[in-house]
Amino acid sequence: MANVFLKPEVIAATSLGLLQREVVLPRLVWSDAISDFAGAKNDTVSIRVPARLEAREYGWRNDRSSEIVLDELAETKIDVTLNHDIYSAVAVTDEQLTLDIRDFGQQVLAPQSYAIARAVEDLLATTIEGATYATTVEIDEANPFAAAVAARTALNIAEVPRDGRVLLVGANVEAAMLNSELLKRVDESGSEGALREAMIGRYAGFNVVGSNAIDPDTAYAFVRSAFIFAMRAPAIPAGVTFGQSMADSGIAMRWIRDYDPMKLRDRSVLNTFVGAAVVSDNTAAAGDPENLELVRAVKLTLPGGASS
Repeated sequence: MANVFLKPEVIAATSLGLLQREVVLPRLVWSDAISDFAGAKNDTVSIRVPARLEAREYGWRNDRSSEIVLDELAETKIDVTLNHDIYSAVAVTDEQLTLDIRDFGQQVLAPQSYAIARAVEDLLATTIEGATYATTVEIDEANPFAAAVAARTALNIAEVPRDGRVLLVGANVEAAMLNSELLKRVDESGSEGALREAMIGRYAGFNVVGSNAIDPDTAYAFVRSAFIFAMRAPAIPAGVTFGQSMADSGIAMRWIRDYDPMKLRDRSVLNTFVGAAVVSDNTAAAGDPENLELVRAVKLTLPGGASS
């Protein structure tokens, strides 16, 4: 199907914003291993998860007839693989480039980069939604704050760091939170301005982030290190006439633009390599490598939802 561009003389100089989902997930998870993929076997990097130990006590002023106990350290690892090549390719004819396109970046490149950012976020959302959680919490629609407290308690018991905790909420969960009596009462919410703007902000110790990428009846309480997001912009080939690395919505990608003389058209191609993984911890003090659980995140669901 050919591209369709509106002629400049029939549209206003300013255009309406595109109805598009705000891409937020890539900024919420861990992605520090990006540079390690160069030369990695099977395009896979192993992320080290430190061993857990329990301290012991030696009898005070004992007769030294017994030896101390030597524990063994058992680190675990999380493998994350670059195994998705997400791309967007568009061909622009001479006529379109000459007569129809006023701003190549706005009319061609922006829709392409958003398409990639959304596809990458969908991949990360699939990873989050498909994980097996050590703790799940049912949300009482009349009192969603209690579910957030239960998720916070589960993270506390698992000794998950309190700093940087996020509560990622679907549309229906967000609505339940905004409709709850806690947020309706200005004196308890503490922010009259937040109510006017329908912004939740801090909630039971979490930074609340709404997303349409996840099931509207679910929410996820987690820290950044609960999920790994690997991303690498491909190298720019020496044979292309134009190429550069760029970023949009926290997504690194490569842009190649060249000309196809046999069909008299420009080609604009964006792509990125990505992969995602779930971080499971060894929750046994003895260091059993088989006892791995996702405790850095908690799943919350509304009753009767698709994920219940």
